[in-house]
Amino acid sequence: MKSQKSALALLAATLVIVMIGFGIVIPLMPYYITHFNASGSSLGLMMSLYSVMQFIFAPMWGRVSDRIGRKPVLLIGIAGFAFSFTAQGLSQNLFQFIAIRALAGVISSATLPTAMAFIADTTTPENRARGVGMLGAAMGLGMIFGPTLGGFLTRLHPTLPAGLAGLLQVTTDPSTGAAINLSIPFFVSALLALLAIPLVAWLLPESLPPEKRVHHAPAGEKRGAVLLQALSGPSGFLFLLSFLLTFALANMETVLALYGQKVFAMGPAQVGLLMGAMGVLGVIQQGAVIGPLTKKFGEPRVIVAGLMVGVLGFAGLALAPTLILYGIAAIVFNAGNALLQPSVTALVSKRAVTGQGATMGLNQSFQSLGRAAGPLWAGFAFDLTSSLAFWTGALIQLIALLASFRQLPRLAPVAAPAAGATISPARETELS
Repeated sequence: MKSQKSALALLAATLVIVMIGFGIVIPLMPYYITHFNASGSSLGLMMSLYSVMQFIFAPMWGRVSDRIGRKPVLLIGIAGFAFSFTAQGLSQNLFQFIAIRALAGVISSATLPTAMAFIADTTTPENRARGVGMLGAAMGLGMIFGPTLGGFLTRLHPTLPAGLAGLLQVTTDPSTGAAINLSIPFFVSALLALLAIPLVAWLLPESLPPEKRVHHAPAGEKRGAVLLQALSGPSGFLFLLSFLLTFALANMETVLALYGQKVFAMGPAQVGLLMGAMGVLGVIQQGAVIGPLTKKFGEPRVIVAGLMVGVLGFAGLALAPTLILYGIAAIVFNAGNALLQPSVTALVSKRAVTGQGATMGLNQSFQSLGRAAGPLWAGFAFDLTSSLAFWTGALIQLIALLASFRQLPRLAPVAAPAAGATISPARETELS
């Protein structure tokens, strides 16, 4: 038990480092787009392509981790972060930036489903939500420090030789006229990812011993058929819920800075502080609150509560007349999301009848589909009406809330397959 806790703590520390790097660059995305004279739709396209790659490749990485273990796949994902951050910081035009962002989605999609599978390997079903919450808290810590650090790094303007100075992308804050360095935050993010590699390679134990690894699904089983079978099975609603929640979340993430910049003249530092405040609440909820809540009330009730709070948050974002109320609404939305994400993931894991890596990869695939579709719609909606994406998110979560009253009580954990067994997602219906 002690060794399991130590392994979880080390995994959490690794993800804190990686997510700080990920969070550093989030406030910069709108400014990179305007720097390249693009529109909100271009921002949506960029974020969408990243997620499309994750949708395609996350299940593959999950199956690979079921076969060869979690550590090698985690290392691939973290190395992918380091490479992609460096390349994005060196991008000289919008095409390069978007293309590299898409490639980043391919490689970095190995990280999260594998980390979730690691949690499932090292926790009991009763403590699954707590373990997932611990992972979410680690990611939240990254989102506390990352955006704030990113806002600070934009102000750095080192003196470089003439031949190297042209590699740095510098733009102007339209609200203040101050110069914003867009490249240095990406380079710092890459460095942080590199620092996380030794933690995984030398210290993190392998959570999936050879005797518990599973084989690939039958070669003749097509990906499209697997997805359809997953949706039509008893757990189909959970995968659909993952898609809807992520779609709604992507709406908020895509336009939060753009809306704040347009309506309230927010700069990168203010965006970073707001996201940092959201991260503080997320860490508290996922690290200390979600475990006791799910133990006392169960994941379905916590999901319903999170959806209610999320609807209120979205409506507040659309209606806020001042910057302070806008920030409060964002924090309210984040409180609902902090209840939803670990609860849904834990319930998916409890119903797994394939390897945990494959199951988490499939769940990540539906989340990535939401992240692909959400930014596309959000960018388009923002160009039509600034608050339309927020109202869309409120409607989606309201629909999910109404469906949850009927669907969630029907779901209960199922027995996992024997170690080393090969079970396709198509078998879920029979086993349930």
